[in-house]
Amino acid sequence: MGVFSDVRVQPAVEQLEARQPQVASAQAGFSGAGLMLHRWRTRRALLELDDQQLRDIGLSWEQARQEGSKPFWKA
Repeated sequence: MGVFSDVRVQPAVEQLEARQPQVASAQAGFSGAGLMLHRWRTRRALLELDDQQLRDIGLSWEQARQEGSKPFWKA
């Protein structure tokens, strides 16, 4: 018998499946004002990155400026 038997794995799978509604509701809760605040913060942070940091994430300065200049209410 292997290290992971059905006896040990099945309860873990059941626990994960039981948590799924909580994860979905947490994602659904990240809407409205919270989503707008998140966009505002991340776009502002994007504008503060230097050239090396932008290269690390695969963006040009122009791409970062375009995304960072969007209003927080636009996706």
